[in-house]
Amino acid sequence: MTITRLLVANRGEIARRVFRTCRELGIDTVAVFSDADAGMPFVREADQAVRLPGNTPAETYLRGDLVVAAALAAGADAVHPGYGFLSENAAFARAVIEAGLTWVGPDPSSIESMGSKIESKKLMSDAGVPVLDGFTGAEFAADASVADGLEAPVLVKASAGGGGRGMRIVNDLADLGTVIEQASSEAASAFGDGTVFVEPYVQTGRHIEVQVMGTPDGAIVFGERDCSVQRRHQKVIEEAPAPALPDGTRKALHEAARQAAEAIDYRGAGTVEFLYDVAKDRFYFLEMNTRLQVEHPVTEAVHGVDLVALQIAVAEGRSLAEVTVGEPQGHAVEVRLYAEDPAHGYQPQSGTITRFELPGVVSEFETVRHGIRLDSGVGAGDSIGTFYDAMIAKVISFAPTRDQALRQLAGALAKAQLHGLTTNRDLLVNLLRSATVIDATMDTTWLDGADLAVLGAPTGGADAVPVSGFAAAVALAERARLASAYQSRIPAGFRNVVSQPQRTVFRRGDEELVVGWYGGRSFRSADLDGVVVLAAGPDEVTLEQDGVQRTFTVYVDGDHVDVESSLGHVALIRAPRFVDPSTQVAAGSLLAPMPGSVVAVSAAVGDTVAEGQPLLVMEAMKMQHTISAPYAGTVTELDVAVGQQVEAGAVLAVVAPDTDSTDSTDSEES
Repeated sequence: MTITRLLVANRGEIARRVFRTCRELGIDTVAVFSDADAGMPFVREADQAVRLPGNTPAETYLRGDLVVAAALAAGADAVHPGYGFLSENAAFARAVIEAGLTWVGPDPSSIESMGSKIESKKLMSDAGVPVLDGFTGAEFAADASVADGLEAPVLVKASAGGGGRGMRIVNDLADLGTVIEQASSEAASAFGDGTVFVEPYVQTGRHIEVQVMGTPDGAIVFGERDCSVQRRHQKVIEEAPAPALPDGTRKALHEAARQAAEAIDYRGAGTVEFLYDVAKDRFYFLEMNTRLQVEHPVTEAVHGVDLVALQIAVAEGRSLAEVTVGEPQGHAVEVRLYAEDPAHGYQPQSGTITRFELPGVVSEFETVRHGIRLDSGVGAGDSIGTFYDAMIAKVISFAPTRDQALRQLAGALAKAQLHGLTTNRDLLVNLLRSATVIDATMDTTWLDGADLAVLGAPTGGADAVPVSGFAAAVALAERARLASAYQSRIPAGFRNVVSQPQRTVFRRGDEELVVGWYGGRSFRSADLDGVVVLAAGPDEVTLEQDGVQRTFTVYVDGDHVDVESSLGHVALIRAPRFVDPSTQVAAGSLLAPMPGSVVAVSAAVGDTVAEGQPLLVMEAMKMQHTISAPYAGTVTELDVAVGQQVEAGAVLAVVAPDTDSTDSTDSEES
């Protein structure tokens, strides 16, 4: 069976990634898209596209019946699921096959075997693969004594999913029942299956996974990846090969993965994930992902393969007997660039990307030589919405050595120009340059206890903000002068008698930046010593600070001002000169930290609440966020309901503080 037209049942960068291989193989492509994705690059790149009415995943990409109908309507003869959504849904795979289409993935029975983390562990134990023992949430609900003898910490994990959703660490077993309920709720929302299980939590573990390609002649192993740098159980940095791994352990991992794949007569691309206990030099089976992984590019780089092309070859029934796997060449590192704010609990961000330029990119969606590979689903002018994952791009560095790969990737990200919304870019740069990553001593819990104020700090340091703000003020003054026919003949900020400096006020996150400056025939700072303006223009300002010259490029988009220099990127917002009183909110107001939907409300007007007590839960970009009382008091307003969509900054509730708390505060201040 030769595939001639392939539909990708997915979106964003993975759809574009599969399309790239299809173009090389001469295969026509079909995209499906939601209303929210109508203008996205993957839709434009496909030879044909079919609309799935609606916005949410449940209305669109999770509707297997609509996807199959779209494939038939477009004349496709094959379906590639990508990752996420329906990629590990056995019923969908069967529906594709029953429709007479080629399924580019494993047999549905294999998906079922490995789809339940509970059942898969039993299978692997029977196959001789090491596993961690545990029990299900349902077993605990029926008989709490199943937890007798268990020692904290333990891990509660969704059976049907991944990506950290439906996963919780329990440090106090008294909380186990409550945490099981929370994890089950999140798993049901994300995957449609609330089944969770409990197992011992290895605190010094590394996440090592092995790439396999199942064929009728047995499983081919394409080495391993280290994915230990994680936040909230979601991978942040991935690399191949895994560093600081004993050769004997590496070979044992490969053999265990081969056993796992062959135990279920696996076909196609799959990843066998293990938890490696560094202290004991032992590993345990976690799960098998019966699909292509997000981090597959690092394996493609070091082994010189196209895993999507191999997936298609297996689906077409072609032999891979000629494929040989040698030792990995060089080292590859991948980071996931997200629209999120690490300093505020990794809150997802939404908005339009106004500028996205990454230096040193030698390829997109393929590894052709050493350098930077970019796999992105969006570009300048595209929006990150609230319905789907907040990932902007995967940035991959491939170099002869690990040290070079880390330095190359950190340098490219540090010089990237990414404007319009808050991202984890600075965090990634600092992580790649940290001693923990360089020395390969990271484990899966490292970021849980890390000081994000340090790791997420701007790469240019604290000094970058005031001098960048001054450069921005100068550029804005020049813009204002040039915008006026009369003023353009007069130096910006000119006054006959100079008494007080001009003031330009910016907001930067929750902080206010006030820039004082003098104009006239030349600019000078009222706040910074040793700073001299060498050249001033509406888009570019050159400053000398303590003998060091730097050029600051200033980008203005409405009230948003982005400053780029060798000190790094500084994002500012011009504060209005006059504040509209109607935009102010009452004290005690709890605001939505991001746009999303309300999935739970656990309080009502008139309730007396304690400090930190959960009042409601929001869901955005497949993650749940709890909104809690800021202090002890009474709920005076709560106008949201379950299922309601809210915008960022919307007032969700108002809590009036207890009188006792107020009196105590007043007495302490007096």
